[in-house]
Amino acid sequence: MKIMKLGTKPDSFQSDEDCIRYVASDLATDVVVNVGDVKFYLHKFPLLSKSARLQKLIAATVDEQSDAAEINIPDIPGGPPAFEICAKFCYGMTVTLNAYNVVAARCAADYLEMYESLESGNLVYKIEFFLNSSVLRSWKDSIVVLQTTRTLHPWSEEVKKIDVRCFESIALTVAVEPARVDWSYTYNRRKLNNKNGVARDWWVEDLAELNIDVYKRVVSTIRRKGGVSPQVIGEALEVYAAKRIQFQTENDVDEQRCLLETLISLLPSEKQSVSCRFLIKLLKSSVSLGCGEDVRNKLSRRIGEKLDEASVDDLLIRASSQGCETVYDDIDIVETLIDEFIIQTQKRDELDCSDMSVSDSSKIIVAKLIDGYLAEISRIGPDFLTSKFIAVAEKVSCFPRSSHDGIYRAIDMFLKQHPGISKSEKKLICRLIDCRKLSHEACAHAVQNERLPLRVIVQILFFEQVRATAKPSPPPSGSRGSSTMEEECDSVTAREETTGDKTSSSEKTKAKGVVTSSIFSKLWTGKDKDGVGDISSSDTSESPGSATTVDDKSTPSTRRRRSSS
Repeated sequence: MKIMKLGTKPDSFQSDEDCIRYVASDLATDVVVNVGDVKFYLHKFPLLSKSARLQKLIAATVDEQSDAAEINIPDIPGGPPAFEICAKFCYGMTVTLNAYNVVAARCAADYLEMYESLESGNLVYKIEFFLNSSVLRSWKDSIVVLQTTRTLHPWSEEVKKIDVRCFESIALTVAVEPARVDWSYTYNRRKLNNKNGVARDWWVEDLAELNIDVYKRVVSTIRRKGGVSPQVIGEALEVYAAKRIQFQTENDVDEQRCLLETLISLLPSEKQSVSCRFLIKLLKSSVSLGCGEDVRNKLSRRIGEKLDEASVDDLLIRASSQGCETVYDDIDIVETLIDEFIIQTQKRDELDCSDMSVSDSSKIIVAKLIDGYLAEISRIGPDFLTSKFIAVAEKVSCFPRSSHDGIYRAIDMFLKQHPGISKSEKKLICRLIDCRKLSHEACAHAVQNERLPLRVIVQILFFEQVRATAKPSPPPSGSRGSSTMEEECDSVTAREETTGDKTSSSEKTKAKGVVTSSIFSKLWTGKDKDGVGDISSSDTSESPGSATTVDDKSTPSTRRRRSSS
């Protein structure tokens, strides 16, 4: 830290209790200066030679008091410590200026009118020289000066002038190429691979120490001056938010809300300037702090542009209402994010119709993301409604997917955690699964899954059998096989609902296998009549439980077909 020493005489200021300061001297004091709660017993001559304001104040009291004048200056910037620096300078005593006291001393000197017009080399001139030649050329000192100006803003216009100069100095410093940075700075995060080890965002942690009002002005100046990329500005905002956004007590809510809204207003408009994770963190904080709809809508639009960069953990947004049984239940916000993603994707497609692969790849990622989100929210949210699950899932149901394993896992988790839902709700939620797009592993799990309706299991078995035949593509919609399957599934569902409450669990499982094998036998008998071909017993050997029964039932029909041919 830079320092400047003024004066050569030893410091002879002494204290008597906490509120009395005096100069140890053989000469009796002839003026009392009241600064706040502190009384300064001083001599007129040193003060009058350097302060025009003290001249006027003392002159106004000469006629009233014959022995010792007493004046009051309660509104001097910096209070008693700043006045003491000015008084010591008047006496020629040693005074040490540094980044912590220089602004207060500068404002106090301006208040006392200690200008060159009164005496050459007066205090205002010397402080200005120190500021320009040392403080504003030092990275750390410039930041310290800004931190000290917060309490002085109501006192003097000089503070604003010093602030502007500090902002300009900092903006020029952060724009310097990292290779030329040879001064001290704070950096506790992982450094990027640079030739001299200096990261491009080397300055962000030091500025994170500033109050939000000052920080806003610094960042605005940096952006106006240029030389710093929007990505680095985004990193700086993320570091500041991580350090400053904390809501530990109810008293901090208003202050934290103001801080958050200020940070959001500073976000660069460029799409890649901030990460999706940071935007979602801001959104979560805005929900917790009860920010307005306009703030949340702005963040939702930004997140919608890059939802494919998010993770499942990012989307678990805590509810704003207190005392909720469900920790994460702001499903409406997630729906809004999906809607914004769809809107932004449509806009991109309209602007560039030549390349749809980028749009499709983003949709594939988002579909997988939402599948994972639904599985997780089903696991941790016992109050997650079936209607909400379906509403969220249907928003991405038209997105391209190579597999439906993700939505199957989400539905399975939902059924596991919500065993009390009705059969009609189960039927609605299972319609989200395209059985033709389940992997072999998912199919193997599903056919043994007692939580699934029988209708779904039969469909899975059917399409697994289709996939195992020589003809890999599924039967066209409206084919006889598909129609037969639908009719049989409906009859099975009706039988299941009629007898479901009258049988034990083991009987249900046994009946389920028998009914399934019966349906499967009819399906493949009908399918053979349409010329699809024979199905050997080995084709269904992977399906647990029901595979053997299906093979036994299908054997007589196969023999009849062979004998008739």
